[in-house]
Amino acid sequence: MTRITDSSAPGFEWTKSSYSGGNNNCIEVAHGAVPAALPVRDSKRPAGPAVVFGDTTWGVFVDALKRGDVA
Repeated sequence: MTRITDSSAPGFEWTKSSYSGGNNNCIEVAHGAVPAALPVRDSKRPAGPAVVFGDTTWGVFVDALKRGDVA
């Protein structure tokens, strides 16, 4: 997993999760910013760090969330 320290850098077009219900516990993703990967950041910290998941790793993470394996 890679980390981007300045996620406000040019070249990132961030989209807030459609599951964000306005409770300020939101994530944003930047589709297409990094080949074969997905940068993810906390929407409350737009200049803060982002974690970059590989395609497969992101899917495994989301599946674990859906099963309740991640708290």
